[in-house]
Amino acid sequence: MKIIADTNLLVRALTEDEPKQSRAAQNELRNAEIVAIGNAALCELVWVLSRVYRISNQDTAKAIRALLASANVVVDSAAADAGLSALDDGGDFADGIIVFEGRQLGGETFVSFDKKANKRLEAQGMAARSPS
Repeated sequence: MKIIADTNLLVRALTEDEPKQSRAAQNELRNAEIVAIGNAALCELVWVLSRVYRISNQDTAKAIRALLASANVVVDSAAADAGLSALDDGGDFADGIIVFEGRQLGGETFVSFDKKANKRLEAQGMAARSPS
């Protein structure tokens, strides 16, 4: 079976917080021919792990990398790498994906009220600013 993984399936599989659901989720992921994980699901997963479960950025990145290393997992690798790079730099995973996808669509300047994100991106040589 080729499945599209929802965030809650991934959370249950990684956190093992609900034993019955966690086993079922792990079995789904293990037995699937393909596990397709969209960018939105990855962003939600990172948010849930860091905000709800209070898992550090380092451990969250490690868990995401382990998930993505599974032979049957299919993701937009370039976007996931951009998110992980942002997370590794102390930034936000979702911002990394937003910037990556925005560039793919022709955007050049990141515009956000998040001053820390703007500073981090500017330090990497990208145009970023707050709305005026």
